[in-house]
Amino acid sequence: MTFSSDPRCEGCRERDAQIAELQARVKELERSQQDATYLRDRSRTDHDLRVLTGESRSMKAVRLAIQQVARTDSTVLILGETGTGKELVARAIHQQSSRRERLMVAVNCAALAPGIIASELFGHEAGAFTGASKRRLGRFELAHQGTLFLDEIGDLDLEMQVSLLRVLQERVIERVGGNASIAVDARLIAATHRDLAVATKEGRFRSDLFYRLNVFPISVPPLREHREDIPDLVKYFIGHFGQRMNRHIEPISSDALRVIMDYSWPGNVRELENLIERAMIVSSGSTLQIDPHWLQNPPTALEVRNSQTFADAERRTILDALERCRGKIYGPNGAAAVLSVKPTTLYGKMRKLGISKQLPL
Repeated sequence: MTFSSDPRCEGCRERDAQIAELQARVKELERSQQDATYLRDRSRTDHDLRVLTGESRSMKAVRLAIQQVARTDSTVLILGETGTGKELVARAIHQQSSRRERLMVAVNCAALAPGIIASELFGHEAGAFTGASKRRLGRFELAHQGTLFLDEIGDLDLEMQVSLLRVLQERVIERVGGNASIAVDARLIAATHRDLAVATKEGRFRSDLFYRLNVFPISVPPLREHREDIPDLVKYFIGHFGQRMNRHIEPISSDALRVIMDYSWPGNVRELENLIERAMIVSSGSTLQIDPHWLQNPPTALEVRNSQTFADAERRTILDALERCRGKIYGPNGAAAVLSVKPTTLYGKMRKLGISKQLPL
């Protein structure tokens, strides 16, 4: 027996196929547009991975760990103080992985308010909330087949920790305001300066999420623990900024190097980088001039946490820096530069500690 196909059904199937193809093209266009924006923004802050060089035993261990885990898709947890180069480690892992042709999307969890972080990570549909005029892809979708780097993951609130755990378990997301499950394939690298093991015992971080993240931990040492690498780092930064500023500076003098070697570097490699850039700007002739007074920063929370709680110490440090800078956050003379942190990181810490931005300029 022969059955004749209904031409109307054939037309419906053809129409549905065309709609599906159009939707796929629209989604790919949205992703391409956001990819381009992201790459343009990231190109302004990319750092040369040679900062991770060094002949100290601790830095050799970091490079070995990067090589070992890069060829896998395992989750990585990078631990270290602020300014040690945790994002550079994440970028090195991504660039040595099979996902290097796709994006590495970075998110600073400390800089995002709890009300918007779900939208940032998972995206949102048009009309999901006031101001959501069109659909927006989240960072997980942008990092599809690439790498998602969650910096300062220890600052996530407990509600968002639950959502993140679900994504890691099921590999699907739902956009804010939507109900469709979207499969994502993003390699996750997280970083924090906090002790997550202690945070789990105190109930501030979920133990099940900690175990999910702590598959392959990498500890990045503070600069004071591998001082022997400082001369090479100084040489690299002089060459780096000399090329950018079109200046030729001779190798640093022994007196200036002695000052640098004796300093405790609470801001780590980032503070050293900022110092060399400042010296390159003010130095006359071909001699690098370093004023020892530049190194007299206010004590960090890490330095005084034995006598105060971490939060109190951090709050006092930030307030002191803001007072010194008359409320200015951005720029070479801003509080962020004084504390050797990114302005977005400083804003996130101010929000968390309840420090008002309405300070006298």
